[in-house]
Order: sequence, then C-alpha cells, then structure tokens
Amino acid sequence: MPLDGEIDLHVSPEVAQSLRTMIESKPQQLVVDLSRVTYLDSSGLAVLFEGMQNVREYGGRFGLAGVQEDVKHVFDIARLDQVFEIYPDVDAALAAK
Repeated sequence: MPLDGEIDLHVSPEVAQSLRTMIESKPQQLVVDLSRVTYLDSSGLAVLFEGMQNVREYGGRFGLAGVQEDVKHVFDIARLDQVFEIYPDVDAALAAK
C-alpha cells in the first residue's frame, strides 16, 4: 500500500478506511510504503498503529517501508521505531520473515 505526500488529520481517515478494507481479507503480510510520505502527524501515526494492532491480532505481519528521515524522526521521538517493523524498502519488508 503506497502513500503519498502529507498524512495528517485531513487524510488519515481515508488511510484508515483503506487499511481496514485490506485487513478484512486478513493478509499474512501487509506492508505500508511510506517512501513518498513527506509528513506524518499524530493522527497518521494512530492510523498506522491501529492497522498494526489489527493485523497482529490475527497473527499477520505489519511492516513499514521506505520511511524518509523527516518522518522517521517522528517515530524515533515517540519511540515507535521500537514498536513497528521498519524496513528500508518494500522488497526488504517482503523478504523479511
């Protein structure tokens, strides 16, 4: 699932709905591509966190890929870099076991 631009209060409800739709089919692995995301606020973080929890509930794997430095800083400050599985790119995320 690739995202683009700023993920903020105005965009995060759409992202949440897209994630819910994908999670309904219970994929074994769901990777969110953040390589084109330039900004992520707390509402965006909350949507990703909820998605991760929902995937883990049924035993799936949830990963983030291509997190840019400005966005990674948000994860670091919130210590969510220790909670999420973060990969350099989608291929690395898909190859991880």
